Amino acid sequence: MSELTSSVPGPDGDRVSVEVRGELDLDTSERLRGALREALRRSVRGVDLDLKGVTFCDCAALNILLALRLRALKQGKTVVISASGAAVDRLLDLTRTRELFAGPGADDEGASAAGSREVAEVSEGFVEELRIEVAQLRRAMQTRPTIDLARGILMASFGLSSEDAWTVLVEASQNTNTKLHTLADDLVTAVKGAPLPEAVREQLSSAVAKVGSARPVAGASRLR
Repeated sequence: MSELTSSVPGPDGDRVSVEVRGELDLDTSERLRGALREALRRSVRGVDLDLKGVTFCDCAALNILLALRLRALKQGKTVVISASGAAVDRLLDLTRTRELFAGPGADDEGASAAGSREVAEVSEGFVEELRIEVAQLRRAMQTRPTIDLARGILMASFGLSSEDAWTVLVEASQNTNTKLHTLADDLVTAVKGAPLPEAVREQLSSAVAKVGSARPVAGASRLR
């Protein structure tokens, strides 16, 4: 849950101040994106962000901030984080992006157009990396339930610990050149009565044997 408040530009029509509080994650990202773009549109010189009330901030939110910064640069504006709390500080420090949202100094005012383009290009590359990471996180969230279910099947079938079941899935995935979520889906489907691919069954049995199960063959027969 997040809250956003923004002010109108000052009497000289220069900057818009935005205060954000609460949690910034995938669930709130679209609302945050829309609000910040509107604040940038209403500004003349850019946006000042007060994030000291943010209690949680993930890569999805940072992705939006970096994209907003690029949008501002193209319009000759800036995005400045004027205040931040522990959650935002941690993410900025880990990703080394704090300086991108610092206020303009004397040297910045005289920066050349070529220099600005170079900064924008570097930032754009970083934004793309974050977009990929967010996409991967979304996919992981979608496939996790099936993987956890397959893990539980191996634990129940072979008396494995949670860690050993994970090891079996990863090793079988690598040895069959099958994506982990695909292999997990095959295993879940096999328990419901569908045949398990021979190569997958063999690799699962082999991986179970390696972690010390006493019943690899009996368990494997139930997955055919």
